[in-house]
Amino acid sequence: MRLLGLALVLLAFDAQAAALSTPAIHGVVKAGTPIQIMGESFAGTEGPVALPDGSLLFTENRAARVTRITLDGSVSAYLTNPAGPNALALNAQGSVVAVLTAQPGVAIIYPPERAAILVDRADGKPLNRPNDLVIDRQGGVYFTDPGGRPKPGQPSAATAVYYLSARKELRLIDSNVGLPNGIQLSPDEKVLYVADTTGEYLLAYDITAAGVVGERRNFARLALPADARTPAAGADGIAVDVDGRLYVATSVGVQVLSAAGAALGVIELPKRPQNLAFAGKSKHDLFVVGQGAVYRIRMRTHGVLSRAK
Repeated sequence: MRLLGLALVLLAFDAQAAALSTPAIHGVVKAGTPIQIMGESFAGTEGPVALPDGSLLFTENRAARVTRITLDGSVSAYLTNPAGPNALALNAQGSVVAVLTAQPGVAIIYPPERAAILVDRADGKPLNRPNDLVIDRQGGVYFTDPGGRPKPGQPSAATAVYYLSARKELRLIDSNVGLPNGIQLSPDEKVLYVADTTGEYLLAYDITAAGVVGERRNFARLALPADARTPAAGADGIAVDVDGRLYVATSVGVQVLSAAGAALGVIELPKRPQNLAFAGKSKHDLFVVGQGAVYRIRMRTHGVLSRAK
């Protein structure tokens, strides 16, 4: 009986260890790679981005705080901003650019001497609740505005995907996405990807010029939860690696897609992922955030080195 009890304990331990490690995904990650828990009790987790030294910034959106994780795993407060930063990016000058939710808009939030609102209205109406962003080589900002809590008595802007040029000219990309959420560029910046939380497809647009795109297309069909009652994958943040593979935070975990849209595998996590980014030395670490948790996974591939995300 004691041997049987020990065997059951060992089996339970093995199952727990397996749950905190990755499957094999060719060219992406080795089987059994540990999923390191950096913390599970943050005040909301969103919007990760790599700093030039390889450390990671992410937002604790319920605390209106930006937090940093260094290469050695140390965690510290980086910035508090009452406007409510959600997702983060870095521009060519090294400033931190964020989409804001408490005071909806897109803004430079760090360093303090450069802080400025870049846009907070579209078509003369206040933005809803911007969610995610990515900055191109021209300094323009692609961002999503999925809606949320407009002020009483004020008409709100469309639920949409936008492009804000370096000259602060706002261009509407698409106002017919169910719930636009995560947004990302291909490594060569010829394709724009958008996650529709209410749909089962990752969307894509060919970019013909900065802020100018072709017809929307269904790029890849995402896996759905086994108990799904609607065709909604819960797609959220998106990361891209140097070879153009895409990593999509969804209800079933991080879904990995080839540059052609083929499903390569799923990395399951203890908590549902919301966003993710490559960081660490030479961007070989994939950081995944969601529901107050931050995870780190050592990858065989790496992120795009020529930009922050």
